[in-house]
Amino acid sequence: MKTLILAHDIGTTGNKASLYNEEGEALGSTFYGYDTSFPEVGWAEQNPHDWWKAVCVSSKELLRKTGVLPNRIACVTFSGQMMGCVLVNRQGEVLRDALIWADMRAEQEAEQLLDKIGMEKVYRTTGHRASSSYSGAKFKWIQAHEPDIYKQTYKMLHAKDYLVYKLTGEFATDYSDASGTNLFDLVGKRWSEEIIDAWGLDADKLPVPYPSTHVAGEVTRRAAEETGLDAGTPVVIGGGDGCCAAAGVGVVSNGDAFNYIGSSSWIAVATDAPVFDKEMKTYTWAHVDPTKYSPNGTMQAAGASYQWLRDQLYAQEHLSAKQVQTSVYDLMNEEAAASQPGANKLIYLPYLMGERSPRWNPNARGAFVGMHIKHSRGDMARAVMEGVAFNLKIVLDTFQREGIPIDRMWVLGGGAKGKLWRQILADIYEVEITVPALLEEAPSMGAAVAGGVGVGLLKDFSAAKQWVRQKEAIAPDKTNYPIYRQMYDVFEEAYMQLVPVYGKLAKL
Repeated sequence: MKTLILAHDIGTTGNKASLYNEEGEALGSTFYGYDTSFPEVGWAEQNPHDWWKAVCVSSKELLRKTGVLPNRIACVTFSGQMMGCVLVNRQGEVLRDALIWADMRAEQEAEQLLDKIGMEKVYRTTGHRASSSYSGAKFKWIQAHEPDIYKQTYKMLHAKDYLVYKLTGEFATDYSDASGTNLFDLVGKRWSEEIIDAWGLDADKLPVPYPSTHVAGEVTRRAAEETGLDAGTPVVIGGGDGCCAAAGVGVVSNGDAFNYIGSSSWIAVATDAPVFDKEMKTYTWAHVDPTKYSPNGTMQAAGASYQWLRDQLYAQEHLSAKQVQTSVYDLMNEEAAASQPGANKLIYLPYLMGERSPRWNPNARGAFVGMHIKHSRGDMARAVMEGVAFNLKIVLDTFQREGIPIDRMWVLGGGAKGKLWRQILADIYEVEITVPALLEEAPSMGAAVAGGVGVGLLKDFSAAKQWVRQKEAIAPDKTNYPIYRQMYDVFEEAYMQLVPVYGKLAKL
C-alpha cells in the first residue's frame, strides 16, 4: 500500500532525503552534499546539476538504507532553498549556474525598481521590501549583464522547481517560492504586472504559480531510472524551506509561531492575512497552506554572534574540547548561567553583519554597551544571548501590535539546544517556549505534510499538529520580567543613539 512520503530538502550545503509514514514518523534519512562557488565578492552560485545528482543519489541510498520498495511511496515532494534564480531553455537545459539566495550582486537592479514605483508600493504588493536578495533583481541583472542568457531563457525557476521539472518534465512553482521573488502579488496570488513592467521583464518567462499541495506531474520513466523511484509516482511541488519549516512544527493556525536560531535567526507566525507593518520592519511569505500567510522577521547574526564570542574569548578551550570530542558551548553556557539576568547590566547589540529586519540597516555594527572592569566573559556570553533575544523581541512586538495572539513559541535550530538560551527567550518574550523532538527535521516534515495533503493521504494541514512531537516546554520566569523590560528599553535606546555613529563609520 502506498502510504509513505519521500521529502527532499534542498539546502545550501546539500540535499537531505527523508521518508515519512502517514503518522509523521521519520523512517530514515540520507544526506548528499554539494559546493557553492563565489566568483566575486557578494556573488554566490551553485550548479543545478549537482542538486539533481544529490536527489538521484540520496533517493537510491534512502531506499537501500530503509529497505523500502519504491511501490510503497505515495508521492515525492520538496522543501527548497528560496530566492534563487535558475535559468533554463525550452528543453529544460540549464543555461548557467544558479544565483542562490546569498547572491547580492543585483543592488543596482533593486534600486531601479524603487526609482520606478517606490518601496511602499513594492512592500504592499509583494509583502517584502525591494532587495537584491530576491529572485526578481537577480533576473533583471541577468537581463542587463548577460542578455544572450536572458534571451535563451524559457523559464526562471527556483531550486525545487528545477528538480520537479527533472522528475516530471513540467515547469511550475508554488506560492511560497513565488513570494520570494519581489514579483508576486501576495494577496492576488499571481505575478504582478506592474512590477514586471517596471523592471522591463518578460512575464512569460515566469512559471505558473500553484499551491504547495499541487501535484505537478508524475515521475517519468527516465527519471525513474536515475532515481530508483517508480515511474508514475506523483510529484507534489512543495514549498520554500522557511515556509515548509513552519508547517513542520505545526505552525498552521492563526497565532501559531516559531523561532529558528541558527547562524541567523527568524521569528515566523501563521496568519489568515498578510502583515503589512507601517514601518516595514517585517515581511510576509505565502504559507505552504494556501489559506494562510507566514509573516517573518529575520536577523543576521544570532548563533553567529555566539560563535564569534567562542572564537574570540574561548579559543583555547574550544581547541581543547575538540581534542576530547566535547563542546566548548557547555562551558560557555555554564559561565553565562553564573551571570545574573541582565548580564550584570551589560548590553550586547548583535549587528556583526549589519542587520535585516527589524533594523534594515546595513551600516549597523555590533557593540557591548555598559562594560566595566568587573565584567567577566560569562557576563559577555549571557549578554550575547540576551541581545539576540532583545533584537528578536522587536519582531515579536511588531506582530503582537497587529493583534496576532501569540502565547507560545516553538524554537528550532542549534540555539534551541542550550537550556539557558531557551529560558532567556521565554523570559524576554514572556511566552512559553516549546521544543520539538526533532530539531532539524522541520523543513522536510513540512514538505511531507504538503505532499500528503496533495495526494489525499492527509485530510488537511491540521495533520501537522499531530505530526510534531513536543520534547520540552519552558515556562517564563516572571520574576525576571522587570529587569528584562528595563534592559529592553536600554537596548532600544542604545541602538538609536548609535545610528548616526554607524553612518559616520560607514563613510570613513
